Amino acid sequence: MPAPSCPTSTPTTTEPARATATPTATATAPADGSFRARFGPVALVVTAGVSVQFGAALAVMLMPRAGAAGVVTLRLAAAAVVLLLVCRPKVRGYSRSDWSTVVWFGVAMAGMNGFIYQAIDRIPLGPAVTLEVLGPLVLSVVVSRRLLNLLWAGLALAGVVLLSTHGGGGLGGLDPLGVAFALAAGGMWAAYIVFSARTGRRFPQADGLALAMAVAAVLSLPLGVIEAGSALLRPSTLLLGLGVALLSSVLPYTLELLALRRLPAPTFAILMSLEPAIAATAGFLILNQALSALDAAAIALVIVASMGAVRSQTRLQSSPKSSLKSSRRSRQRN
Repeated sequence: MPAPSCPTSTPTTTEPARATATPTATATAPADGSFRARFGPVALVVTAGVSVQFGAALAVMLMPRAGAAGVVTLRLAAAAVVLLLVCRPKVRGYSRSDWSTVVWFGVAMAGMNGFIYQAIDRIPLGPAVTLEVLGPLVLSVVVSRRLLNLLWAGLALAGVVLLSTHGGGGLGGLDPLGVAFALAAGGMWAAYIVFSARTGRRFPQADGLALAMAVAAVLSLPLGVIEAGSALLRPSTLLLGLGVALLSSVLPYTLELLALRRLPAPTFAILMSLEPAIAATAGFLILNQALSALDAAAIALVIVASMGAVRSQTRLQSSPKSSLKSSRRSRQRN
């Protein structure tokens, strides 16, 4: 489950769109080659991933009090308030098409969070995030249209098949509805990536992200109120909800923003592929969700497939032929 960053231009995720979020996402490490300069940004991204997934684990602990929909409402509402206060987006001067884009971005964001929280309320955190990652992976394969990426897709499919051997009955003993929610979250994650990129081109800085987060919070509010009711206003619930928002949104925003200033975008995207492993670790340490050897192998296959798809996409974009085509297109437009 991604935590959308608040960069200086296009806002996003794992992802291809998130990776291209910052025009300054080129390595600018000092020439001294110190350990901190080389590995500091990597540590920031990994810490952000740990924060997101441990925030999700905390959300699972909050669900008995507020329900999955209630937790989503608390997280999105708190994140929206923070982003609106920090970014202070303008609301005038935009076309109907601009607003349509940001609204659909908010819909994708609400759906992505809503579905994955419903999933982790029913199945372990590690398998849920592994299934969710399939959305961006499929998007990467479709966009690249390369034969090699079919291999990565097949590797990910093998991981899912292996994951289906978990336990017995249903899809390997996992709650079928939980599996469906996780896959739906992956589809919304892919939509999130697409609309995030479009929003970044239409809105300055992170204004579009802040507005979309507000839309997502408004959309989630009725469902949260219906499920949790007055429990959302209990001080203990609000405090835990604030903790979820800080771990899953505010802290990752800050860390990823700092990292993207010094880290190449492809490296950032590959590091985001580690989220299933981080999620499985958080589930084990906080929720006592033990993984079998087959579960771990399945998650590893999906991680390798995601990394491979990102790397092949990056090589395609940086290849001489790709650069030549881009140059020709630029000349034709001029």
